[in-house]
Amino acid sequence: MIKVNADIHQAAELLNKEELVAIPTETVYGLAGNIYSEKAIKGIFEMKKRPFFNPLIVHIKSLEYLKEVAIDVPENAYKLANAFWPGPLTLVLKKKENISDLVTAGKDTVAVRIPDHPIALALLEILDFPLAAPSANPFGCISPTQAQHVANYFPDELKMVLDGGICERGIESTIVGFQEGKTILYRYGSVAVEDIEAVVGEVFFITKNDTTPDAPGMLTKHYAPKTATYLTENVAELISSFIGKRIGVLLLDGKLAIDSQITTIVLSEKGDLIEAAKNLYESLHQLDKMNLDVIIAQKMPEVGLGVSINDRLERATKK
Repeated sequence: MIKVNADIHQAAELLNKEELVAIPTETVYGLAGNIYSEKAIKGIFEMKKRPFFNPLIVHIKSLEYLKEVAIDVPENAYKLANAFWPGPLTLVLKKKENISDLVTAGKDTVAVRIPDHPIALALLEILDFPLAAPSANPFGCISPTQAQHVANYFPDELKMVLDGGICERGIESTIVGFQEGKTILYRYGSVAVEDIEAVVGEVFFITKNDTTPDAPGMLTKHYAPKTATYLTENVAELISSFIGKRIGVLLLDGKLAIDSQITTIVLSEKGDLIEAAKNLYESLHQLDKMNLDVIIAQKMPEVGLGVSINDRLERATKK
């Protein structure tokens, strides 16, 4: 039976034995294992049913520790790390030779970040190794932002969920890499593109790759409910095309009047995109449990975290 508690020493004991533990971060819960243990890393891929061509993110305890996993770090990477670490920004860097190809999907780069969560940082501090920690959900499913989400996904396979409460940011880290002197955005996330550009200037975009992704979160279909989901700018029109169906609606704010017979969840009454991002996955989990025929999600404004939320919803939708 899975244990859900906040005992970092129990978590460390399991991790030291090459076991997996779900850990809290400020973005989503991660399925964590020792990056230097082949058993643990294979276990992550197997438990998630994640394809081995999809690389993992390495979580480290401090900026000083970066030299243990990466080499030839460009100046812009240090600028971004100083601006956003600890925090929801992942940097794709040239990997040190001791980093397993299993972690990096055979690439010569490694994705790295420092999580901004007190329990995750306290755990990393007492470990002698970094943690690989992709989202703690079966591959392609809705990411978990509460310990119970993880326990629901892996009631028998996983020994422990380290409970850190509700994830503060609610969607995954933004992922940035560096190619030929350019700063490349691989995944939209909890740090807005505008904030990155304020630090390093122009950012270029390579955000989709279904065969050889340079970073996690680049696959076209991802983060998806089991219920057929649609993203639209015209919610009322799409509702009218599903008359007689059991419909769930996901809205940014409370401004749009929806028939009271239709299950509706508002991400942020005041239209705050940061609050909306925090509530996104929990709202999708709720709707997905209601035995609906369809989920209709309102498209967010294409600014700030609205872009990141739309990215997640686009990857979750029925094509």
